Amino acid sequence: MGKISKAVQYMKHPLRAYSLISKWGWTRCLPDEIHLKIMYRALIGKNINLDNPKGFNEKLNWLKLHDRNPLYNILVDKLAVKQWVADKIGAQYVSETYDSWDRVESINLENLPNQFVLKTNHDSGGVAICRDKSSFDFDAAKRVLRRHLNSNYFWWTREWPYKDVTPMVMAEEYLEDEGLDTGLVDYKVTCFNGNPRLIEVHRGRFGEHTCNYYDQDWNPVSIDWAGIPVSPVEVERPEKLEKMLELSSVLTRGIPQVRCDWYVLGDRLVFGELTLFNGAGLDPIDEKNDLWLGSLIDLSLAYGDQ
Repeated sequence: MGKISKAVQYMKHPLRAYSLISKWGWTRCLPDEIHLKIMYRALIGKNINLDNPKGFNEKLNWLKLHDRNPLYNILVDKLAVKQWVADKIGAQYVSETYDSWDRVESINLENLPNQFVLKTNHDSGGVAICRDKSSFDFDAAKRVLRRHLNSNYFWWTREWPYKDVTPMVMAEEYLEDEGLDTGLVDYKVTCFNGNPRLIEVHRGRFGEHTCNYYDQDWNPVSIDWAGIPVSPVEVERPEKLEKMLELSSVLTRGIPQVRCDWYVLGDRLVFGELTLFNGAGLDPIDEKNDLWLGSLIDLSLAYGDQ
C-alpha cells in the first residue's frame, strides 16, 4: 500500500492512526486502561468491556491490567525463557544459542556458523535470517535489529512484562525441515491453566501464509482470526502431537492463558516461544469463537487473586 493510500485509510478510520503513532511511542502519557480502550476500538471495531469481560480479546486485555505475575518477565524474554524451559522439560527441546549482545556493533559473524538466526529478545519481528554467510546482508540486518533494540514493545500494546526486559540480540541455530520448501511449519498450542485446547498450524510464514486450526484431538476447528487465510489442504496429524501437548501443559500450568509454540523437525521437537497475550488481544476473531475461547480463561487465576 502506497503512502497516499495509507493516508486515505487513516482519514477514513482516524482511530487507526492512533495505533500507528502508538508504535512510535507518542501515546505514553495515557494510562494503560485508557490506551487499551482506544486501541481495542481502533483495531477490533467496538468498545471493550473491562468491567465484565467475556470474550477472549477482552479477557486478554483485562489480564494485561490485573495479572502481574513476576514470572512473566522471564516468559516473554526470548533469551531468558530458554533456560527456564530447559530447567522445566529438558535442554533437548531448546534450540542452541550461540551468543548474545546488547548492541549490534558487538556482533561477530566470524564466531557464528554459516547458517544462523539473529533476533531481538524483547519484542516481535526483530529477526534476521542467515542461510549463507557469503550472501548475508549484514548491514541490512543491523539496521533492522538496531531499530528493534531501540524500541519498547510495551508502549504499543501495554503488555507490561515486556517493559523492563533488557533488550538484547541473540544468535541461535538455524532450524530447517529438509522435507519442506515453504519454510518451517509452526505449531502454536493455546493452553488454559495447562489445558491445551487449540492448535494453530502456520505454513508459508514468509510467502503465502496460511493457518489451520485443530482441537487437542486434531479435529479441524473453523475460526476466522486476524484475517489469515485457511488452507484447503488439511495438515497431517504430527507424530509428536501427544508429546507436544504434554510438554505444553507442563510449561503453562497455573497461567490463565498462554500459547506455546513448537517446531517438529523429523524426530526432534523444538520449543519456539511462549506468548501470554495472543495477538496482543487486538486481533479480530469471529464472535462465536471469541466467546468460546474467552469462556476458557479463568480470571480468578490472575496473580494475586488466588
